[in-house]
Amino acid sequence: MTDFKALLQLLAQNAVEFILVGGAAATAHGSARLTRDVDVVYRRTSENIARLAVCLSSHNPQLRGAPLGLPFRLDAATIARGLNFTLTTDLGALDLFGEITGGGAYDDLLPHSITLSLFGVSVRCLGLKRLIEVKRAAGRPRDLEAVAELEALLEEGQDRST
Repeated sequence: MTDFKALLQLLAQNAVEFILVGGAAATAHGSARLTRDVDVVYRRTSENIARLAVCLSSHNPQLRGAPLGLPFRLDAATIARGLNFTLTTDLGALDLFGEITGGGAYDDLLPHSITLSLFGVSVRCLGLKRLIEVKRAAGRPRDLEAVAELEALLEEGQDRST
């Protein structure tokens, strides 16, 4: 089971620059849908990648769905060479995205994000309007199913973005 509180606190307390996206972002906006992982878009600067690697290193990050025993080491060099990582950690499932379909990279999403207080830490979260656009662009059935609820939240004035 994913410990959302611990994962978000870990990233925030280690000054990792990230934007919460996906199901956890939808929940932060008031969605009743359950999600099993934390999805974040991380800034791809060398300093931020180093902070990300260091803070996750003690939590046994492994590639989710990879064959058991597959050699894998999540360090700054691995993150810099890759882009998107679906991980299992001691704290639960964490998806690290260098960019997302329909949204782009961290700097593209930053103007469409808001800062929320979640679990006692400040977290950048994708604004509701942009989250709807990104979910549509992803086109997966579960994302498209979520759009109707997110649009209802938007109509109710739940969007806290500018």
